Amino acid sequence: LCCCEYVDRRGRRNHLAACCCDCEELDDGCDRWLTCKSLPPGALERIADTIADRLRVPWFSGAVRINVSLVPPLVLLPVFLHVAALHFLLGLIILTSLPVVVLWYYYLTHRRKERTLFFLSLGLFSLGYMYYVFLREVVPRGHVEHSQVVTLTCGLILMLAALSRAKKDPGYLPIPAGNEKPSHQGFHNKSIRGSSGGLHGISGAASSRAVNGEAKGYCRMSAEQPAGVQKDWCTKCQLVRPARAGHCRLCGRCVRRLDHHCVWINSCVGEQNHQAFILALSFFMLTSVYGITLTLHTICRGRSLFVALFYCPGAYSDYSSALSFTCVWYCAIVTAGMGYILLIQLLNISYNVTEREARLALRDNTGRRLLGGLVIDTGQYNRGLLCNWGHFLSLGASPPQRSAEDIV
Repeated sequence: LCCCEYVDRRGRRNHLAACCCDCEELDDGCDRWLTCKSLPPGALERIADTIADRLRVPWFSGAVRINVSLVPPLVLLPVFLHVAALHFLLGLIILTSLPVVVLWYYYLTHRRKERTLFFLSLGLFSLGYMYYVFLREVVPRGHVEHSQVVTLTCGLILMLAALSRAKKDPGYLPIPAGNEKPSHQGFHNKSIRGSSGGLHGISGAASSRAVNGEAKGYCRMSAEQPAGVQKDWCTKCQLVRPARAGHCRLCGRCVRRLDHHCVWINSCVGEQNHQAFILALSFFMLTSVYGITLTLHTICRGRSLFVALFYCPGAYSDYSSALSFTCVWYCAIVTAGMGYILLIQLLNISYNVTEREARLALRDNTGRRLLGGLVIDTGQYNRGLLCNWGHFLSLGASPPQRSAEDIV
């Protein structure tokens, strides 16, 4: 392939110069529009898929496809923020409508069960653009020290490093090969009881010793599979899932200790990346609050942080201050949303419950609402605050070896 050629979604060789040619869906749609006829079901989706497939840029080994969901944040965010800085009322309207638009797009993609890079692109570009405005508009005023800029930069780098780690494998279960898929006869009516040694049959005496051992010292045992917890069969992945694993309908894979699918990282949060996810949220909160504090102390000098956020008379005296103040409010809205997510995550860890388990408990009416409904305690894995956090901090580590006496 030359730099302007590519293989389209139908497997045919195509060229960038023919981007508007041979598009039956678009031709039929235009004909129906000119004749005032309604489009057939699914026509708009097919046209959108064709346009997205042909939106490419030349590259060395062939034209590279551009993900359409990456474009809106790169274009609209700076435009909206600059328009919002023109007047207080414009800022109020735009900053109020932005969360509504984001929530609407999240609902749309969630209902259609689609993966999108829009939220990841929005988050990363927001970080980069806020940092750019801080260096361009706030630092030149001379009220921010170099050590404070270095601290803010280090916090941003640490947050990006934790985010990169959270983007890696969340703990996907390996999919069996086509000729090695285990038989699922009998799994629909009776489940397999799990054991750390992979044994399906345990004698009554050994089972009673395991239960008694857990009752006496459950803090030293793995909270992942307590006595009586059952494995189940995933009909889509064709495998036996261990306890607390779940199937993500967006990723199409089963994940160990699945918590939820996070649109902000475009990946699942599971056993292998849950710690990095919490670390990224924590670094984001600290860095964002620190940057907001430095900016408000620069453009609203002499006022406390909370007062300056709601009352800063000189914020719209010049365009530079207005843009900085608008970015502060944008950061405050995003920080409030991420802070709520972090709070729910910390509460769930304290009760050793995942978002998936809480959702299933609400559906089956088997959990208790605590702290005004902020957390759902299923009671199945809760072993106390210290043991729950100890279990979370040991996620991803190799399971403890059991002696032959315990297994027998």
